[in-house]
Amino acid sequence: MNGEIWNALILGIIQGLTEFLPVSSSGHLELARNILGSTWSPGSNMMFTVTVHGATALATVVTFQKDIRQILIGLFRGETEDRRFAMSILLSMIPAAIVGLYFEDVIEMLFDGNVLLVGVMLIITGLLLFLADRAKKTHKKVSKMDALVIGIAQAIAILPGISRSGATISTSVLLGIDRERAARFSFLMVVPLIMGKMAMDSMDLFSMSEVDQSQHLIPLLVGFIAAFITGLWACKIMLNLVKRAKLSGFAIYCLAMGTLAAAWTVMA
Repeated sequence: MNGEIWNALILGIIQGLTEFLPVSSSGHLELARNILGSTWSPGSNMMFTVTVHGATALATVVTFQKDIRQILIGLFRGETEDRRFAMSILLSMIPAAIVGLYFEDVIEMLFDGNVLLVGVMLIITGLLLFLADRAKKTHKKVSKMDALVIGIAQAIAILPGISRSGATISTSVLLGIDRERAARFSFLMVVPLIMGKMAMDSMDLFSMSEVDQSQHLIPLLVGFIAAFITGLWACKIMLNLVKRAKLSGFAIYCLAMGTLAAAWTVMA
């Protein structure tokens, strides 16, 4: 049990530090699990991943509370601009929600220490970031069609190794959307999905036997707290980094990590 708690603490910190950078937090979690020697089942690993993602989503809520309040007001009685942004957030959720509902079992199997898959997906993330870094800077806002396309990118990023923020920010930039708007939209669009998924998985947790709950509940709680605290710090610090830094630096990192992960799998 002590080993699982330490693993949960380390994984929670990794999630908090990597969620807001375009380097794939889920990919790093899978690599770390493999290094730490996790013995959890694919379903339990998926539940832990969703839990720590929920922690960083909560950190996003705290950081962007004014923006979220504006979105909620915009849905019902806001100005045209606020309402348009709120509708874009809702539209962006549709693709990932469909994938999550109809392919949950397939997704769970991907979170079973598949290091080669993570490596290949990290390489793809790196190439996508390189393309986005070469895109021309504009001041375009997010349209309804843009929101759906970005939502599709978010759905694809369910794959471990495809960075969600990297995929959504890169797609936004390639669509001509201003990078600052792209970062803000990327961080906000995932909050409703993660909170909804956490609510669903919490029902599965309560349906477990008392033995299973005692084995998983404390590590889940430790991972959640670690991810929330580090995520709260990382969100505030790294938002400016994502907006100002060139994406090529993150691209090189993803290509290097992906190549190392793939090579490690082949040599193992």
